[in-house]
Amino acid sequence: MILLWGAGLGAAGQFAKFSVVLPEVAALYPERGASIGFLVSMVSFVGVVLGLTAGVVLNRIGARRALILSLLLGAAVSLYQSLLPAFALMLSSRILEGLSHLGIVVAAPTLMSTMISIRLRPLAMSLWGTFFGVSFALTAWLGLPLVQMHGVESLFLLHAAHMALMACLLGAALPPSQTDTNHARQTDTVHPLRDYLQRHWQAYRSPFISAPSCGWLFYAATFVALMTVLPTLIPASQRALVAGVMPLAAICVSMTLGVFLLRAMQAVKVVLLGFTLATVLAIVFVVWPDTYWIPIALAGSLGLVQGASYAAIPQLNQQAGNQAIAYGTMAQTGNIGNIVGTPLLLAVLAATNLQSMMLMVAGLYLCAIATQRLLSAARQRQRSQ
Repeated sequence: MILLWGAGLGAAGQFAKFSVVLPEVAALYPERGASIGFLVSMVSFVGVVLGLTAGVVLNRIGARRALILSLLLGAAVSLYQSLLPAFALMLSSRILEGLSHLGIVVAAPTLMSTMISIRLRPLAMSLWGTFFGVSFALTAWLGLPLVQMHGVESLFLLHAAHMALMACLLGAALPPSQTDTNHARQTDTVHPLRDYLQRHWQAYRSPFISAPSCGWLFYAATFVALMTVLPTLIPASQRALVAGVMPLAAICVSMTLGVFLLRAMQAVKVVLLGFTLATVLAIVFVVWPDTYWIPIALAGSLGLVQGASYAAIPQLNQQAGNQAIAYGTMAQTGNIGNIVGTPLLLAVLAATNLQSMMLMVAGLYLCAIATQRLLSAARQRQRSQ
């Protein structure tokens, strides 16, 4: 479980190693201006286009093989990036890194949910849900000093070493399974565009496969955006505290209260609870916008959504193949949310004010709740037929 989580840290590091040190990366390509942001977003664009495809490919070649190959590809790309190539080549490498990222975030939780006992599954899925926040925190705490002393290339080399180490350790710890062997024997050909679209239609129309990813869309559209925007809108004396504690609050709530609730409640109900609390806190922040603890509590409530969304996939989908597809759709909607979220919040803030922005955030959470209610009703209808 810890090794798979370590692979997740490497996957999140594929974002963090550019996001956290973006000013230093921008200094390497001074003529590129605002287009430097594509070095961060290109990985998300790959996830939007190929998120579900990653689940399909995983079902064909097997989760273990997909994970090891993705880690090795990630290590090779980071090693190449440490050479600091020209901007066009660096951008092209991010496309390959997007493929590596997708393979990891689909294969690792699939393996985790199928290998861990039902009793430990809530803890495992909650732990997995923290990989993004923990990786960004480690990159900020350890990576920034490294870059200041040895340059950006040192961070890329460190990431390459981490990915290669995870590939070796997991290659030894995860022996080839019968499932991998069966997948390797499949001979179905690459699907044309029509079948590609049909697979998306089938996945998203299933209330079992699509439910976690539909909630994840609203979570992803607001979580990073709020951590980016809210600390800048509160009194300067509290800004550093809020910026540092918000991601930690989400992680702590996910690993404590979240794990406890998942043992007593269905994961979808925990997701609904998280969105409900977040809605209330967003509205409260409209009334008391200068209160530092509300953004922290809001991030904590979204921590319930983090782990429970991953835990919902094996609860709703018993077959490993459907789980892989569900993790693929979750990667897809998560990347859509990441691309849209921060620009959307900033646009609303620029056009109106903080109160309107937070009311919009509350509205997004209400949409998430309504979507989960509708999907729950659809599942009940299918079960009764």
